[in-house]
Amino acid sequence: MSCSRRLFSRLVLAAAGLPLMPTLASAKAYPSRPVHMIVDVPTGLTPDVLARLVGAPLSHQLGQDFVIEDMPGAGGNVGAEYVIHAAPDGYTLLVVISGNAQDAKLYPNLDFNFVRDIAPVAFLGYTPFVVVVNPSVPVKTISDLIAYAKANPDKLNFASQGAGTAPHLAFELFRMMTGVNIVHVPYRVSFVPDLLAGRVQLAFASVPPVLGYIHSDKLRALGVTSQKRMQVLPNVPAIAETLSGYEGSGWVGIGAPKGTPGQIIDTLNKNVNAIITDPAMKARFVPVGAEPQTMTPSQFGTLIADAARKWAKVIDFANIKM
Repeated sequence: MSCSRRLFSRLVLAAAGLPLMPTLASAKAYPSRPVHMIVDVPTGLTPDVLARLVGAPLSHQLGQDFVIEDMPGAGGNVGAEYVIHAAPDGYTLLVVISGNAQDAKLYPNLDFNFVRDIAPVAFLGYTPFVVVVNPSVPVKTISDLIAYAKANPDKLNFASQGAGTAPHLAFELFRMMTGVNIVHVPYRVSFVPDLLAGRVQLAFASVPPVLGYIHSDKLRALGVTSQKRMQVLPNVPAIAETLSGYEGSGWVGIGAPKGTPGQIIDTLNKNVNAIITDPAMKARFVPVGAEPQTMTPSQFGTLIADAARKWAKVIDFANIKM
């Protein structure tokens, strides 16, 4: 009798565990189909390049294709809105850029709040900008630039990829901290030809488009917007070496719709961190002007929230309206 009771008890416990099995199997199966990574900037820009660098090994490690889809428009809001409104199942991800954290302030009529509605997944790295001038400008350092701009207010023209972009805000932070008067000239196309010709004199530029011109002395690099020097430009000082507390780098990471299961986020975070800490992958990040760094989802979420507050103050200072 005792044996029969023990057997009955085991059968009851086994039956009670059955409803959990599909859930556990489903969680372990992620991903069971292709994952789409949405890039909200045009093809060929640094966030797109980094997404493709990371996407290939993610496909290999997790056994499903990670498909990179470029969906630019409205300052990155087209891609961000698409992902935020997607099913929170881990199959639609966003390649998050620093500009996403600024957009709540720049675009007050959005039907979403990026800080609130994105689930941070993984950080890829910082993408600092480099301050370059046409060689005709008689400055060689950040200190020289500040002194020259103060002695010649509104004489220098600053070129950007457009009002409200990350390089523009990095410049406005510089202007806010130094009090210089420099004219902003936004471009819809590349400003590099005009910078080389001297029609505009100054830019806070992404590294890849100007790196060759720096090495050939067609542009002069004065500083980088990161707190420390960049590996790809080790002889160019950080602006912070002259202007204490300055930090104006862009950055790239991965996000998912709010409500995405924590187990999926942890799986992605673990695999992304393993990829970007691999020395071979680090070596591929550096030439495109990226400084790889790992973060937990919580740390990345803090970065996004802090950036939103920081750049809102700069936007107010510069009175930027979109």
